[in-house]
Amino acid sequence: MGKVKDQVVIEKVTLPVDSSQNETTLLEQLYDGIAQIVTDEVQAIGVGVPGVVNPDNGMIYDIQNLPAWKEVGLQRLLEKRFGVPVKLNNDANCFALGEHRFGVGRRYQNFVGLSIGTGLGMGIIINGQLYNGVLCGAGEIGMIPYKDDVIEQYAGSFFFTKKYQQSAKEIHDLALRRQPQALAAYEEFGQHLGEAIKIILLAYAPEAIVIGGSIGEAYAFFRDGMESSISGFVYPAQLEALEVAVSKDKDIAILGAAALVM
Repeated sequence: MGKVKDQVVIEKVTLPVDSSQNETTLLEQLYDGIAQIVTDEVQAIGVGVPGVVNPDNGMIYDIQNLPAWKEVGLQRLLEKRFGVPVKLNNDANCFALGEHRFGVGRRYQNFVGLSIGTGLGMGIIINGQLYNGVLCGAGEIGMIPYKDDVIEQYAGSFFFTKKYQQSAKEIHDLALRRQPQALAAYEEFGQHLGEAIKIILLAYAPEAIVIGGSIGEAYAFFRDGMESSISGFVYPAQLEALEVAVSKDKDIAILGAAALVM
């Protein structure tokens, strides 16, 4: 989480989250984190939620990585606690919105932002506007069935922990040292991500795909595998018109959350 002033993240706080905790404990942890950066000059709070959210009333539902949060009126609770307006949206939507307002996505009117980290999230910009869908559920590409599971199990950090028994960061460190198995892992990862991108092309035919997230920083290692996979796309002319860009700002999702209340 971070504090934004004049479209710049001027302060950040990172908190570990124990997903086994109950709803109340998780809320108190969130309050404590926000309290570290909230001052009298803070005018509003924007929140990116990794799951289904109603942006109209600030209710969140079924957060995949926080089982205790099944139905929480987070907007109301935060407004009561901190006394400022609060807006919520999906975290991948915040990434796409941040790119559209402040990042490389400013070049495009129709693009998708792929946030590749623990899972595979996607935000959609259509005609220069963020497209939410019902309960901000548009773009849940990671939940599409793929092989024996869903696609984010192959195009997110799960892939490395399940197949290689190492974290994405550990694999990245090894790839930086040109360790062959790590390079092969990224090649395969890129192939799976390419399959997800072909689904996106069929569904949205965007001008561009903007890649970000913690694993997105390793783009140079999985690019070849990804390009090999998408090279066989059924509509070559559409593929030729596609641009793939990489996010240049690690804080772009924070800026996107701030844009919710700007």
